Amino acid sequence: MSAPLLELDDLKKYFPVSTGALWRRKTGSVKAVDGVDLAIYPGETLGLIGESGCGKTTTSKLILLQEPPTGGNIRYEGENISGLEGRALMRYRREVQVVFQDPYSSLSPRMRVGDIIAEPLEIHTSLTRAARAQRVAEVLELVGLQPEVARLFPHEFSGGQRQRIAIARALATDTRLIVLDEPVSALDVSIRAQIMNQLEHLQETLGVSYLFIGHDLATVAHISDRIAVMYLGQIVELADSLELCARPLHPYTQALFTAALPSHPDQRHEKLKITGEVPSALDPPAGCRFHTRCPHAMPRCACEAPVRKEVAARHRVACHLY
Repeated sequence: MSAPLLELDDLKKYFPVSTGALWRRKTGSVKAVDGVDLAIYPGETLGLIGESGCGKTTTSKLILLQEPPTGGNIRYEGENISGLEGRALMRYRREVQVVFQDPYSSLSPRMRVGDIIAEPLEIHTSLTRAARAQRVAEVLELVGLQPEVARLFPHEFSGGQRQRIAIARALATDTRLIVLDEPVSALDVSIRAQIMNQLEHLQETLGVSYLFIGHDLATVAHISDRIAVMYLGQIVELADSLELCARPLHPYTQALFTAALPSHPDQRHEKLKITGEVPSALDPPAGCRFHTRCPHAMPRCACEAPVRKEVAARHRVACHLY
């Protein structure tokens, strides 16, 4: 296997919590991301799933340098990005882009589509106006839109077309990695399928890598090569997509899959029931963070944090059951 394009090594992000009206005093930290280890390889799609509030979006913000990490490292092509500046930082921002969840709010309503897509080209390249217009036409065709739509405004498009425009903007600067933060959850099911097919086609054509963040298991499983499962700021299971869907090992992963509807009405699943609320990231449980809701919890789970270990080929899980 080739070297990773992007690596997260023991990545942490803590948000301080303070009290007091006049004299602010720190009382704790919200551990949004707490020791995440992941790797994304060239040309692959890594899916990231978990309940709302588990740290998926915070992880994406750290990758995009929208938030500084509290600890750990992010390496892009082997280089730590925390110290990037000048041309190296501009190169990273040029090659790592994002597509947001809501296509209605991610595009400026006051700019024409051509100007929206050309804006990163103005910032990151020295192309002439004619060359920028040519590149805008190229990426619009890549996402299945006619170059003539460049003169229109975002409100003149449907939701699916707007998301195609957002993808075109992300591709304009010869991007190598795109962070897809629930890019199809705001779209109708039929449009969702079109966008998914378009993303797969672009990956085959351009070799771009994706970090696909989502909560719809069917969508993530369909597009991903590998899937990481996140709970309370930590990765609890990581495996190839087909392997994870066929044999989820962590009780939390099993609960996620059994909570989804079966693919056929006559299909029966043994339901794994979990009780209680998700603990606060301000004061996560000691030991295994899932033990307060896990039906298989053992005494050691309350005091000893499990280490993620490989239990099958390319299948790693952090659970004392294995």
